[in-house]
Amino acid sequence: MVLLMAIDDDLLDENVAEILYDNENTLCVSAETGRELVVGFNNHKFEFKKWKTSNDVIRYVENDLGIQILPIDKNVIETYSNLELNTAQDHRDPSDHIIIAHAMTAKIPLISSDRKFPFYTKQGLQLIMNSK
Repeated sequence: MVLLMAIDDDLLDENVAEILYDNENTLCVSAETGRELVVGFNNHKFEFKKWKTSNDVIRYVENDLGIQILPIDKNVIETYSNLELNTAQDHRDPSDHIIIAHAMTAKIPLISSDRKFPFYTKQGLQLIMNSK
């Protein structure tokens, strides 16, 4: 959702936008999300015309959007190692798995539009779906 906030927040559901832009909420992302933004920027995967460097993107996330980037620690890796993967939908993305494990470990809701994520709610993932 960070990418949608940065590029085009018209792609956010009304209820998701309400959560994300409510100043009473503390927004966090996994360091893995930060890594994905840097890789996407460096590989020209995303069209970021307003930033010149990947550092600009990270500073925007932290300073302008007010989102905390949480470090990945041993507890996250342990959750990740115990995660039952969604093989029925062939969900093989290790970055997704780290992000899911991070949300589960920190016991914070994860906002996503990924249709493979609901599988993980039976393992304790608190999921808020963006349907756009």
